[in-house]
Amino acid sequence: MSRDQQRLASRIAWAAIGVNVALSALNLVIAAASGSLAITAEMVHNVVDLAGSAAVLVGVKLSERKSRDFPYGLYKVENVVAVVLSLLVFLTGYEIARDAVLADIAPVRVSGPILGGVVLSAALPFAFSLYVMSVGRQLNSPSLIAVAQEYRTHVLTSGMVLLSLLGHLAGVPLDRYAALFIVVFIGKTGWELLSGAMQVLLDASLDADTLNRVRGIIEADPAVSEVRSLVGRNAGRYRFLEAEVALRVTDLKKAHDVSDRLERAVRARVANVERVMLHYEPRPRCHLCVAVPLASPAGTLSDHFGEAPCFGLVTLRTADGRVERQEVLANPHLDQEKARGIHVAEWLVSLKADTVLLRKDMHGQGPAYVLADAGTQMRVTHAVTLDQALADLGGEVAVGDFLETSGSTPV
Repeated sequence: MSRDQQRLASRIAWAAIGVNVALSALNLVIAAASGSLAITAEMVHNVVDLAGSAAVLVGVKLSERKSRDFPYGLYKVENVVAVVLSLLVFLTGYEIARDAVLADIAPVRVSGPILGGVVLSAALPFAFSLYVMSVGRQLNSPSLIAVAQEYRTHVLTSGMVLLSLLGHLAGVPLDRYAALFIVVFIGKTGWELLSGAMQVLLDASLDADTLNRVRGIIEADPAVSEVRSLVGRNAGRYRFLEAEVALRVTDLKKAHDVSDRLERAVRARVANVERVMLHYEPRPRCHLCVAVPLASPAGTLSDHFGEAPCFGLVTLRTADGRVERQEVLANPHLDQEKARGIHVAEWLVSLKADTVLLRKDMHGQGPAYVLADAGTQMRVTHAVTLDQALADLGGEVAVGDFLETSGSTPV
């Protein structure tokens, strides 16, 4: 989370305190003027939220700190704050229900200024909740989302207060019933806040959509052959991810470079990712994907790489060297004037080619570096046709010589 985002979260927390102070004062005046039990309960509700807003501010500040005792940060303080806030919501519901059932009936006074004050007490939290919910989702902050949800209960409770006052004008006493009706919605909001915060505190998994997005980002990297496992969790507004991947590269330094590249890609495309832990290892090869530049679809090998009109793409079984699948693909970059060979190499990497058979050595050229960085091996063959090249390669695979000598550097 950037410094600007941190300052924004702090400003919202301070603004929430200001809104609650204003609402508490407004409802205190209206309650004193009207004698309404529902308005009195709403005023208590505001006071409770004032304490909750202060707690959110403390949570936002503490969640940014790290110490020797908490080297991974205090990110979950925000979720603890959300739990406390939910308990305060339950307390509010209890206060309203107790007064509605046990308190003595008092006369309710209704006037134009009182009705106007109730309308204002509903409009203010409604506007503020829309803004806070938008920012809370943007920052993935559970405490800010909790604040927005709580302000929405103010809109409902103020609406019920207005309805009860209008009912009183019509000769229908609705004060107590309105108060009890409000309790149901306050309890629902409290439960949603509590269950959501507890899921994070108990390290529940990230949602499926986020995990699928991360999986897609990792699998799109040409050096990755398989994502074997992927788990993630929330801590406050932050996300922590851990993945086990099989890589096509065997060199340790290149594997580390791939890991760094994947972490940067995930952080750039998924919001609020604090840490990506990758466990990588070479892929156990059951099949070998071989690409061969061809002069024609008939199978004659081309002496050129970028200028080859088509490529044979063949899948061999490593157990016996047999061909499982074979197809001829047109070179999609044949008409490109600049960096044609590099674009062709990137295309073959995207097809997950393990080996490229060549008539000429490309060592030191741009395409060779692209293939080597992705863990794609280059081998020079003296075969004239695709069938002959595959027969030679299949024999090496069957006896294991190919796998023993395979690597990611051009030959």
